[in-house]
Amino acid sequence: MIETLNQAFCALPGVGKKTAQRFVYHLLERDRNGGFELAKALVGAMKHVKHCTSCRTLSEKTLCKICANDNRTNAQLCIVETPTDIHAIEQSGVYKGKYFVLSGYLSPIDGIGAAELGLNELEQKLHCQNIEEIILATNATIEGEVTAHYISNMAKQFNVRITRIAHGIPIGGELEYADINTIAHALSGRKEYN
Repeated sequence: MIETLNQAFCALPGVGKKTAQRFVYHLLERDRNGGFELAKALVGAMKHVKHCTSCRTLSEKTLCKICANDNRTNAQLCIVETPTDIHAIEQSGVYKGKYFVLSGYLSPIDGIGAAELGLNELEQKLHCQNIEEIILATNATIEGEVTAHYISNMAKQFNVRITRIAHGIPIGGELEYADINTIAHALSGRKEYN
């Protein structure tokens, strides 16, 4: 049983054998009630959390809170790779549109194509809904850029404005510590200074 529990914790990203072992022994030796609460919460989440039928993020209801919110604009659609990306954008408090979650990025080597990312659903949204702008918020990785390019090409036929989130030097960052690709993105994405 202990080894099975160790292996279960190793399924989490960033958790190796040693960390999993510490988790298991902590719960078994010092926090059995916490272990029962963790098990209960995991079972509940596995049973009740599904994908939002509109944006594909994780939700306990058919529509997530953002998609169900009538105060959000339907004219903007922000394309992200994961539900955690939505959380990051929402913390800024700036974006008031809707989302579409890819749950990954294009990777033919790994067998992840347009169908696996739900791009047929996205194309249907563009065809049926009055979307004026698509904001490509995929990661600044090679895979993220390829995915953004693919979506951009697909969306051009729908006469929507296609924008890409800016990439560059973070607030508080120093040029001497930035890599050349970050500096190149920052220079190519520069804008007027007021």
